[in-house]
Amino acid sequence: MPIRPVLGQSLVASPRKYRTLLYGVVLTGAGMVAMLGGNPTIRTTSSAEPSVTPTTTTTTMPKTKPAPALAPVSAPHGGTLVICGGGGIPDPVRNRFVELAGGPRARLVIIPTAHTRAEVPGAADSALDPWMARGAASVQIFHTRSRESANDAEFVRPLSEATGVWFGGGRQSLVTDAYLGTEVERQLKALLMRGGVIGGTSAGAALMTRVMIAGGRTKAELSEGFDFLPGAVVDQHFLRRNRLTRLLSVLSDHPNLIGLGIDESTALIFDVKSHLMNVIGDSYVVACVPGSVGHDARLEILKPGDQANLSTMKNLDDPSLAIAPAAAREAL
Repeated sequence: MPIRPVLGQSLVASPRKYRTLLYGVVLTGAGMVAMLGGNPTIRTTSSAEPSVTPTTTTTTMPKTKPAPALAPVSAPHGGTLVICGGGGIPDPVRNRFVELAGGPRARLVIIPTAHTRAEVPGAADSALDPWMARGAASVQIFHTRSRESANDAEFVRPLSEATGVWFGGGRQSLVTDAYLGTEVERQLKALLMRGGVIGGTSAGAALMTRVMIAGGRTKAELSEGFDFLPGAVVDQHFLRRNRLTRLLSVLSDHPNLIGLGIDESTALIFDVKSHLMNVIGDSYVVACVPGSVGHDARLEILKPGDQANLSTMKNLDDPSLAIAPAAAREAL
């Protein structure tokens, strides 16, 4: 099928390495996105210069006590998500997370459960340090592999008092195996309901959606995530690891979802109530939008500073209105 590229600002300003990665995704997507229906449209914008630094994760173990029966877990209706694509976490992403959690009044809980070595004594220190340096009122580690502990009222108490929770990187299935369907999940959604913030990087990004990418190279292995971000599926390390094919494999089986490919050192800030998304960091977010009746399938390439509305992105007559570049928002 023919491709109708809709180009935004020039990519000349971006470094050659990231320009090459982005063009590779665009060219691959131009052929593959056709399977989602319609005439694929591609819209691109520019980005800031990337930087990549290693991430760190850590540990802790709880006491246990029987918990009362769980109330039904409902989808969240407020709060904010900070979804980082892995690699280094830029300072603006950390700073924005702490700001959303309350700044100097923030009570942060860091969950390193995705890390395979989360039980190693002393590993918690390296995970806490970057957050403690930002002046939050409190920062603590929360971790167990025991579902009994995850249903223990005393153990889960820090989540009921938190204003922000951050999931570290590793294997997302380790997190859902421990916490999905437990009091931990209920408290996380209660945190969003009261206007708190949940963030995560790499594995901590993938677990944000109900349809969760758990692994796979070109064909995704799927599992169940937390559904903090309804109507979407998230993939991470997106440009760096060339994961467009994997994400489109999910959308071919779930055409009701929008695929959000978040690159390294980049974060998507999502307001749960308004469905507005903002991009911050060093690279791009690629939104893969399946075509609905009367509308083309397309790739929306968001740069830092862009804003988009997830709830309207799929059904706009003019795809260019789905994204408001930072300089043009006031005019909309």
